[in-house]
Amino acid sequence: MEGMKFSVVIPYQRRLDNIRPVFQSLAEQTMDPSRFEVIIGAIEYSDEFVRLCQEFTDRLTIITVMSAGEWNVCRARNLALRQVTGQVIVILDADMAIPPRLLERLSSEYFTQGRQICVLGRAAGYDDMLSKSDIPSASALPFDHYRELLSELEGNGGVVEDLRDDLEDPPLPWTLVWGGLMALSAALVARHGLTFDEGFTGWGAEDQELGYRIQAAGIPIELAKDIYGLHLPHDRDIAFQDEFSKVNERYFLTKWPTLGVESWLRFTWHEANLIYRDIEEEVTRCAGGSGRMLGVAWGMAAGNEVLVVGAVIDEEHRLIGQEVPAIFDGESPREVLPLAGFALPYDDLQFQECHVMPPAYCLTERYREAVLAEADRVAGRVVQECSGA
Repeated sequence: MEGMKFSVVIPYQRRLDNIRPVFQSLAEQTMDPSRFEVIIGAIEYSDEFVRLCQEFTDRLTIITVMSAGEWNVCRARNLALRQVTGQVIVILDADMAIPPRLLERLSSEYFTQGRQICVLGRAAGYDDMLSKSDIPSASALPFDHYRELLSELEGNGGVVEDLRDDLEDPPLPWTLVWGGLMALSAALVARHGLTFDEGFTGWGAEDQELGYRIQAAGIPIELAKDIYGLHLPHDRDIAFQDEFSKVNERYFLTKWPTLGVESWLRFTWHEANLIYRDIEEEVTRCAGGSGRMLGVAWGMAAGNEVLVVGAVIDEEHRLIGQEVPAIFDGESPREVLPLAGFALPYDDLQFQECHVMPPAYCLTERYREAVLAEADRVAGRVVQECSGA
């Protein structure tokens, strides 16, 4: 593997119609094929897939790791990540065909002189406009069709419009990390343990959570204008995605209970980036100034689990004042989290009561209503601990 530059990592299960044109796009890369490898993490064993790989053995180095079990995109990616030998890892979905110069472009423009960054790519056709919305499967059209679309995009400068372009200097860059196409130094992955968290199930939030850790490691996140792929058509199981989205989001918040994560969960990634600096100012103001923040606490009162939102805590997440401890049965709360209360990592009606403290009512209407709605979700009764809203 001497001189190996790139490892292209693809998670796979039962996407034979999609991965064929992906392989074809990889086989047409202008980069010398000896300088990159394609590693598939497959959650299945399939003779048909093995035969497909054999069709490309004269043009691509394909390494496939197969494992049985329930589909888990994080596990599939991790199976492949453990086998990489390249200096740069490109994470690519099994339904994303790429233009011929993509790997060369990454090499010559983004990862020169050992730059240590995370590059985010774009996707044309996520709405299936480019790949024809009436086409149910990528196999319904020959690869010439996708080659022509990619050529048209390249002819237009290779710049694909993206909702993320609307954001200048986003305060939460980790929210822009989408796993369909991204590239990262293999040394950074190894140094900071930047594999995917297999506690996520189905699809959704796992790539943002990886982005959260990438940002926490101090790695610059760059949305590239000319790094893109073409999303290939396939049937979508929206019910399957929706089933896991809330579970995954709550898992993310449980793992990283921060103001940024709860803002992303409550207000969506785009809106959260637009208003996050305002949220920070609001929370600091209502908590009483610098060095203070709003938090939530839960403990026991009269034998019941009780939650408090709008508590004031310090930078070490210790409660300030005696108002909140007085609510509980003469003991410290069992958990204190640095959350304003826009989104909570608790189940519906998990608590008998939720006490809302005065600092939560200090928030402007939009944020106050978000806190009260979440309090109503997690508790059978909401108790207002102040004289007015």
